[in-house]
This record gives sequence, C-alpha cells and structure tokens, in this order.
Amino acid sequence: MDLLQPMMVAALLLGGMGVAILGSVKVPLARHLQIDEGKVGGLVSVFGFALIPVNLTAGFLTDFLGRHAVLLAGSVIYSVSLMVLSRAGRYFAALLGVLLLSAGWSLLINASNVLTKAAFPSESTAYSTNLANVFFGLGAFLTPLLVNLLVRVLSLRLALLLLGLAAVRPGVLSFGAVFPEPITTAAATASDRTSSLILNPYLWLLGFALFFYGPLEASLGAWTTTYLGEKGYKESAAANWLSVFWLAFMTSRLIAAFAMKPGYEATLVLVLAIASVLVLADMVARGRSMAALSILLAGLAFGPIFPTLIALLLDHFAEAVQGRAVGLFFAIGGIGWTMIPILIGAYARRTSVQRGFIVAVGAALGLCGVALALKFSS
Repeated sequence: MDLLQPMMVAALLLGGMGVAILGSVKVPLARHLQIDEGKVGGLVSVFGFALIPVNLTAGFLTDFLGRHAVLLAGSVIYSVSLMVLSRAGRYFAALLGVLLLSAGWSLLINASNVLTKAAFPSESTAYSTNLANVFFGLGAFLTPLLVNLLVRVLSLRLALLLLGLAAVRPGVLSFGAVFPEPITTAAATASDRTSSLILNPYLWLLGFALFFYGPLEASLGAWTTTYLGEKGYKESAAANWLSVFWLAFMTSRLIAAFAMKPGYEATLVLVLAIASVLVLADMVARGRSMAALSILLAGLAFGPIFPTLIALLLDHFAEAVQGRAVGLFFAIGGIGWTMIPILIGAYARRTSVQRGFIVAVGAALGLCGVALALKFSS
C-alpha cells in the first residue's frame, strides 16, 4: 500500500506545528527562562534565519539526493529540536533548540512542497497546494490547544518531549511511501539551471512576497497571546484565540482550494495583501473591544497567501529544479522572516505588542507592492 498521502498529511501537520509551537509555548517558556519580549523576538528570528542557509541546501538535496532522504532527515532533526528545547534551562540552549527546529522544519517543508502535486493530484496546482496546506493549518490550529492541555496536565518539559517523539511519524511513514521517480536527465544540467534560477526575476518576486508575508504569519503566531493578554484576556483564553486564528487560517485555505479559478492566483494574493493591511492597522488602532475579532480576520486573510504563492512557483518552474526553486524562495523570504520579528520585538519592548504591530503593517504594505508586480507579471 502506498503511504505517500498519509506521510504527506503527517508532514504537513508537523509543518503547521512548527510555525505555531513558539507562540504556543512562548509564555511558559519566557517565564521559565526569565526573558522579555525582545528575546522572544530573537527566538522567532532565529527560526527565520535558519531558513536561509538550510533551504538553499535542502533545495539541492531534494533535487539530487531525492525527496525521501530530505524528508526523513527533516523529521528526525525536528524531533531532536523539541527534545533539546524541552531540556533548555538557559536562553542559549533555547536558541539552539529553535535553530534545530528551523533546520528540521526547512528540510521537511522543502520536500513536502515539491511532493504536493503528486500526493494531492489535480489539474489546478492552486487546488493541490491550498488543500494540502489545510492540513498544515490543522497542525497549527491543534498545537496551541494541545500544548495548553499538556502544559497544564504535565509540564512544559514533558509536553515538548512528547511532541518531539510524535515528530518522527512522517519519517516512519516515508518507508512505506512510493516517491515519484527523480528526473536524472534534467538534473545532470544542474549548474546552468541553478544560475538561471538565481537570475529569474519571477522567482525574486515570489521570494520577496514571502519576505513580507512570512513575518506576518510568524508574528501573529508568536505574539497573539501577548497581544490579547495586554487587552485583559486570561492566558488560557488567549491561547484558545490563537487556535481560532489557526482555525480561520485553515478554513480560508479550504475555501480557496474549491472556490479559486485557475488564472486568478496573483489577483487573490493582491486582494488578501490589501485585507492584511486593513486588519493589522485595525489591531494597532483598536482598544480592548473586539480585539479577538481582529485575530479571526487576520487568520482568514493570511490563510491562502502562502499556498497560492507556492502554486505560482510550481506552475512556473520545471519539476527538475523545483527543489532549488522552493529553496531559493524560502531563502529570500527567510531574510524578512529574520529581520521583521526583531523589529517588532524591539519596538514592543519599548512600547507594547499592539504598537509593535505597526511594523507588521509596513510589511503588509510591502506585500501589496510585490503582489501588484506579480499580477502584472503573470
């Protein structure tokens, strides 16, 4: 029996957990390590920083060593990272755990994105990527609920340890999956193909779209609980609203998968980028009333952006170079993922998380500009 699709579901659930785990454990971890919001921003930024070198490397490994080896390595490193984080007693150890988490996540995500069309076949790539990323959103949605329960019943250390043990599941399932055959003929011309990728302006546009979008998703995942805490929400209620954010995130992807017509991908990214600006600006300006509604609307706006960008990438580049294309896409995006959360954390430390989100508004405006360029480039 071919376990490719179950393996992909497990990998995507794990991918969703990767972007939500820091936000889910941030409050008890910060309390345990006795760190402020600036250092929390550092943890988020380390996650993004590792995307740059690891995704570049993962792209080559995916194209040349194969999807199986990269996915298996990602699953194992991801598992080890959570075990390291579970034993972290100082900030440096937590940084090491997050660095490993980003490395494992990057390997897993590179292989998973390239396998999306094979695991969820459809004539519309945007359907495949949005449907696949529903499972990614489900992982992100369940993570705060699961972490909140495990921390309350057990402890932060045991919660992370159990999640680390669960992270090996995609690697185990990969041994029963039938992977697509590698395209060895095309791979033989790697050097000039890689050069053409680096010089491809469309890839740079997609990369800069992730440059501005990635930090929005990461920052809402990391600071939603603190933002709502500033508005008077209890810690458990804030954690539940973080799950609502990921539920809305997942739901909008499901809607996009079935509602979007081929050819309108760039238009959808532009519309959602504009919606993101409006929602984030409202969060900066809003008082206590209806603060949670802004979190819900942010999830709806953010959800389909990433899978639609990936669909544009997979449709534009040949299968033989898709690993490297995805790697470069994440490497460019990782620069923004590194820089922007640092700025948000630094500004939040001097003012508040609510005011810190003004940096996110600027990033969303940048996304609007890139989305407009993508629309005219399509």
